[in-house]
Amino acid sequence: MNTAALHSADAARPDHGGPGATSADGPASRRIIVGYGFWIFLLSDIIMFSAFFAAYAVLNGATNGGPGPAQLFDTNSVAIETACLLASSFACGMASLAVAEQNQRWTQLSLLATGILGAAFLGLELKEFSSLVGRGAGPTHSAFLSSFFTLVGCHGAHITAGLLWLGTMMAQFYAKGFRENIQHRFACFSLFWHALDIIWIAIFSLVYLNGTRV
Repeated sequence: MNTAALHSADAARPDHGGPGATSADGPASRRIIVGYGFWIFLLSDIIMFSAFFAAYAVLNGATNGGPGPAQLFDTNSVAIETACLLASSFACGMASLAVAEQNQRWTQLSLLATGILGAAFLGLELKEFSSLVGRGAGPTHSAFLSSFFTLVGCHGAHITAGLLWLGTMMAQFYAKGFRENIQHRFACFSLFWHALDIIWIAIFSLVYLNGTRV
């Protein structure tokens, strides 16, 4: 084999030495791996919430002689919570558009609106929990209330984590600009936030509306 052929073969051989090297038969890029892993995380989260929904459906009538959903839930307050979270999801969508345009001002304003509305939702949820506990309807009173606090409280814990994540995204965009890796992190955050929105719609429909219907 002549020298030219050897150089041609070396050029065609995939390079696995670099940190981001890929090939037809090698590992995928880090962006693909992270994105795939995050979708798996979201699916596992949905499976967990599905289990909580199933537990609530089974224990819905186990009130231990105490009040049930129709006596405890204030649908007007929950409707305001829902409006806050839906508006927060819309603001997050506007932030995605601003990030795509690499507009720092509108990115920060949209993320700030997302955070404020998300915090308002969380505050109303904590107020509801405090009211229920103050009326003697805490999570230890009945199996129904245990399942309710677990389902809704788990969603609230995810919202809290999302708000902390949102704060870090705002800081990273401000300090480092619109780097590709930061935009990928924001895409994961956006998926997470919208998934929580969808889960809340299920909670609002199945727990509150269904529980208080006449």
